[in-house]
Amino acid sequence: MRLIDVKVTPNARRTVLEPAGDGTWVAHLQAPPVDGKANEALVRLVAEHFGVRRSQVRLRSGATARRKRLEIDGLDP
Repeated sequence: MRLIDVKVTPNARRTVLEPAGDGTWVAHLQAPPVDGKANEALVRLVAEHFGVRRSQVRLRSGATARRKRLEIDGLDP
């Protein structure tokens, strides 16, 4: 299991996940922050980036904030 911290920017021109210089990640999402669409897009993006199933990625904190903590099963810390 691995925990990652992500700063999310919804309504971006493109969807991309990039490492930040301080060990966190930055996610630019095309999805709007409405009805959990941005959170769903973030889980899908993180799963695709790390090569795991969506069910292995869980939002631990920050459901309504721009800074989120995600848990990824199946990865070493």
